[in-house]
Amino acid sequence: MLNMRTDTDYAPGAVEELADLFHLLGDATRLRIVLACLAQPTAVGDIAAALDLSSSLVSHHLRLLRAARIVKAERQGKQVFYAAADAHISSLLANMFEHIAEPANGMDT
Repeated sequence: MLNMRTDTDYAPGAVEELADLFHLLGDATRLRIVLACLAQPTAVGDIAAALDLSSSLVSHHLRLLRAARIVKAERQGKQVFYAAADAHISSLLANMFEHIAEPANGMDT
């Protein structure tokens, strides 16, 4: 049996902060932007081209993702490259993709 925790077992505001993080990742465009940054640090223009989006839209989403510590930015000369903030983000997304790929096993009764 799982050791269930209640929201009172977490630091104050942690549940709301996590809900905000999932809300940000719940937008398909933002999720695709984060996925584009997983393999290697990527410039805004390259993300925009790969996803067929405008650079200004990508920059807007990256500002939100950066504020939530989902991605980090590193300036190299005149360009800024974006990458997943840390291994937790990569692991979270990998785990969720594994979850949706597994077949239903009768748990929904």
